[in-house]
Amino acid sequence: MILVAVLAEMLEEYTVLLARVLEQLFNVAPLPRRMRFLILRSLPFASSPGPILVVKDV
Repeated sequence: MILVAVLAEMLEEYTVLLARVLEQLFNVAPLPRRMRFLILRSLPFASSPGPILVVKDV
C-alpha cells in the first residue's frame, strides 16, 4: 500500500514536470497564436494563465 502511494506521488511529480516542459516548448513553437493557446490550456497541471509569450507569425 505504501509502495502504491509512493509511486502515485512520483507519477504526479513527473506529470507536473512534463507539463512545464511542454508549456515552455509550446510557448516558443512556431504555431499560430490560437493553436498555441488551445494546446497550453489543455495541458494537465498547467500553471494559471499568465502573460503568454507572443511570437509573431512569419
